[in-house]
Amino acid sequence: MIDTHTHLYMDSFSKEDPDGCQAAVDRAVDAGVELMILPAVDRESASEVAALHAIRPDCTRTAMGLHPTEVGEDWREELDDIIATLSPTTPVAIGEVGIDLYWDDSNLSLQKDAFVAQLLLAEKLDLPVIIHCRDGVEVCCECIEKAKTLSSSGKLPQLVFHSFTGSPDDVRRIREVCDPYFGINGVVTFKNAASLPDAVKAIGVDRLLLETDSPYLAPVPKRGRRNESSYLPFVNSKIAEILSLSPQEIEEATTRNAKKFFRI
Repeated sequence: MIDTHTHLYMDSFSKEDPDGCQAAVDRAVDAGVELMILPAVDRESASEVAALHAIRPDCTRTAMGLHPTEVGEDWREELDDIIATLSPTTPVAIGEVGIDLYWDDSNLSLQKDAFVAQLLLAEKLDLPVIIHCRDGVEVCCECIEKAKTLSSSGKLPQLVFHSFTGSPDDVRRIREVCDPYFGINGVVTFKNAASLPDAVKAIGVDRLLLETDSPYLAPVPKRGRRNESSYLPFVNSKIAEILSLSPQEIEEATTRNAKKFFRI
């Protein structure tokens, strides 16, 4: 299995144990997770991503981007710093980037500018994009359309909507502007995620990626705990149940998808 979105570098893993991040990586490997993608969210996290990857280059890869909730007036300078920090690690994607209207929409104009700029950066560097989209499907789609019109080729690299929790209607709307992958995490195991199983069916196994988004969104039966990449098998099993396939079939398909998406 490949955890296509995990923040094992965060201080929630290291604040009580200096080796906590490495220990979390080891637990994931022991659980059958062969590779973990570490996306940056801001300037500080970029350094943390680089540090963990330097210790465990065998089973981690990096992604560089500025998260929408971290976008401020100086977003261009911060993005430049993130790129400078992570470019030497040979990132496999731009991310995580996008639109977040859940926490605060007062900086929406800046979010949109930063998102479009990072989509165009991905085109320039020929890297796929990890998209954060919370309460912002329509705005995300508008930004993707704008970036396509501004791109030199009229198209963008491959996209993944990470931590996707939407409905089949959201899947259809997104597919009107692009042909993305969708990252599914522990939310799919929650009883209150009523529309997500139908969305997973609408997406289809060939466009699914597994993720944890740790330390957030721990799956049942670990809900309420700090999430980590070693819990990925619970997500895999739930998707298998929804699609009436075996866990091994989902593992093989999503691993194949991840290797294709990230060109691993």
